[in-house]
Amino acid sequence: MSESQSKPQQNGQAYQAWQVSEQDGGYRGCETTLSTADLPAGDVLIRVSHSSLNYKDALSASGNKGVTRQFPHTPGIDAAGEVIESATGKPAVGSQVLVTGYDLGMNTAGGFGEYIRVPAAWCIAMPEGWMAKTAMIYGTAGLTAGLSVHKLLTMGATPEQGKVAVSGASGAVGSVAVEILSVLGFDVVAISGKAEQVDTLRTLGAAEILGRDALEAQKKPMLKPTFANAVDTVGGAPLAELLKQVQPGGSVSCCGLVAGIELPVTVLPFILRGVNLLGIDSVEIPLADKHVIWDKLAGPWGCPETEKSAKVIGRSDLASALEAFLAGKSSGKIVLEHG
Repeated sequence: MSESQSKPQQNGQAYQAWQVSEQDGGYRGCETTLSTADLPAGDVLIRVSHSSLNYKDALSASGNKGVTRQFPHTPGIDAAGEVIESATGKPAVGSQVLVTGYDLGMNTAGGFGEYIRVPAAWCIAMPEGWMAKTAMIYGTAGLTAGLSVHKLLTMGATPEQGKVAVSGASGAVGSVAVEILSVLGFDVVAISGKAEQVDTLRTLGAAEILGRDALEAQKKPMLKPTFANAVDTVGGAPLAELLKQVQPGGSVSCCGLVAGIELPVTVLPFILRGVNLLGIDSVEIPLADKHVIWDKLAGPWGCPETEKSAKVIGRSDLASALEAFLAGKSSGKIVLEHG
């Protein structure tokens, strides 16, 4: 056995986790003591130092069976920390890694616990210059924002074409998308229902800020072409209205569903203006595709304002933070720090 491999602990290691259980017809999360012996089978045991809060975590914690089928369960679709055991030697014991997506935090115990065990194929080496906290400031939300922008660029989007809209701009994904686009020189129009976030959005680089009413449902199948391209993080009726306002040949990256999964739009934006609707999957894509975006976020697409403004919480704060997500009252990036 090489130095980078290690034998699993036979009796398991006790650790703390925020676990959700079904109680009296509802679901309740609380801190509890678990053992690594009870974690699922996998190649790599990771001591998690940080996780990141996402809308999907809030759904899991509320008992949404479309996200998590069996309870008790430890949410947390993001995790970063140190490799403690490695059956394959890659990643090496002692190395820092991050894990996002796949089944983590859905039906596999996630980053809201101090340990996770996952397949080696889920692990990404920590980008150079990053600490675990930095990785989790971005997390799935940052990866999704990066993928959304990257797909616009592959479709030929340039700052010279005109304004780029970002819906749900105050949220975890939208706020990062605003800053990435600003860093790349785009004229960003941030669309948000949170008036108190105007100053924050300007700090992130938004040139213009519109209220949620900019995407209120209208009967007309087409509207004035206002935006060259867009990143939509909310889905539903707002996405439909956004598609009506995109210029000929423009593209919209679609990565969210907080406003609904139905898309009440005609084919007219697509066949009369050639608008492109681009689906974004940040969960099951190949690890190599994730590497591309992580390298950009750790390099030229870095978001210093997002990193400075991220809020750090402990496990005792999780319940209220996740409730805020479900109520639409959360903004920016929230990092869980195990201590």
